[in-house]
Parts: sequence; structure tokens; C-alpha cells
Amino acid sequence: MWVPFVYAWPLDALESRFKFSGSLAAGRVLATCWLSSGVPPVMPDLLVPVPLHAGRLRKRGYNQALELTRPLARHLGLPLAHDVLTRARPTGAQTELDAAARATNVHAAFAVKRMPAQKHVAIVDDVMTTGATLAECARVLLAAGVARVDVWALARTPLPGQRNASKVAGPLPSQGRHA
Repeated sequence: MWVPFVYAWPLDALESRFKFSGSLAAGRVLATCWLSSGVPPVMPDLLVPVPLHAGRLRKRGYNQALELTRPLARHLGLPLAHDVLTRARPTGAQTELDAAARATNVHAAFAVKRMPAQKHVAIVDDVMTTGATLAECARVLLAAGVARVDVWALARTPLPGQRNASKVAGPLPSQGRHA
């Protein structure tokens, strides 16, 4: 797992503008922050952004995970494949759901569309809260025969008890720049 930032101010404000207000400029700032955070502990052979359902993609106009993954792939010299996973069914917003409901919401929501030749992939997303989405993506990739799946996210919401640990986005207190 590589998650360099805490989902806190000002990163959360930028993320909200990027994801929900169509600000690709905010996304470029977030990608630049990610690029300056260092390198992951282990390099995968391929980056795979978490896919959006076609309906949500049409509504938003872009996949925020893909937009963050493109500059990472270029910077790290890694291939990117946005067609490995597909969102097999629409899911409700995760925002107000607890951990169990999030896992139920995304269960069987992803499918392998194209098996990658690479056997070590990293799934990339913007924010990790409970990890349900990333875990479900990893589950389907492993079941399809991918040998190793890492998960990368720009930021993680603070764990319970760490909510007041930092008012400013930065590395997670106990996890440093990677977990």
C-alpha cells in the first residue's frame, strides 16, 4: 500500500473541487503534490486506475483516478492500462456509508475486462477511506490470475482516533509515506 497523504485541509478542498466541481486544474495540483511525495516502496509493472461506471463517467466527464494516474505513470516510467478493470454495475455513493455498507456496496461491482500481461499491478485511486473499493478491485484481479496487487491512493481519511491528528494534509502520523 502506498498512500502518501492524510485526507485533510487543504488537500480535501482541492479533491472536492477536482472530483465534484469539474476542476481539472485542482487535479493537476493534486497530481503534482503526489509526484513530490517520493516514490513507492516497491514498483509494480503496471498501473491500473479504479474505473468509474459508464453512467458516472458520462456525468462527470472524466475519471479522477485515471487523471491522477497519468502523471504518476509518466513520472515513474510505468505503463498505465485503463481497460483492465471495468465497473460491472453502478454503485451508490460511498460517502455516507460505514465500512460494512461500503464493502457490500462494491461487492461484485468490478470485473476484469482484459487480463494484463504484467503480473504485478498497482490499483490507483484518489482517496481511500475503508479500502473497500481497492480491496474489491484487488480481489477480482487476483482471482483472474494476477500474481501481486498493490494499492495506491493519493490520500487516506484519518483512522478513528486520528481524526484530530492533523489539520493540514501530510503523511499519516503512524504510517509515514507508505504503509
